[in-house]
Amino acid sequence: MHSLRQTCFFFGLCLALIFAACGKSEPPPPPQATAPSPSTPVPSPPAAPVVTVTALELGKQIGADKRVTQPGTSFAPIDTIYVTVLTTGSAPSATLTAKWTYQDGQIVNESSQTIAPTGPAATEFHIAKPDGWPAGTYKVEVSLNGRSTGTKEFEVKG
Repeated sequence: MHSLRQTCFFFGLCLALIFAACGKSEPPPPPQATAPSPSTPVPSPPAAPVVTVTALELGKQIGADKRVTQPGTSFAPIDTIYVTVLTTGSAPSATLTAKWTYQDGQIVNESSQTIAPTGPAATEFHIAKPDGWPAGTYKVEVSLNGRSTGTKEFEVKG
């Protein structure tokens, strides 16, 4: 009987340890990180000023608004040849360049103007040769800040 008593005691002790272990409370979980409070959004930097060339007008005459009043692509040797560059947008400074070339790529004239538009604008370039242009085909290429924005081809007839 003694062994039964020891077995019961041992069994009881085991149960007591099991119940004691089950009754232990778990350590508290670590504190959860709280979501940061919403901060004031940082404003985006203002958009960079943008100027774009919208059209090139080629002709023999311009008005007070610098727009071509007599468009054309065929000129006489003694004509003054105008190109009006129409732009939109605004910028504190932008550079327009007109490069005029003769049929073989020979540069006839190249000039630049710095503009500071605040909306639609017209900028005029022209070439003239009092003793007359040689007959042939020509081209004017317009660039804005060093990037080509368009060309116009024209002809001088002798």
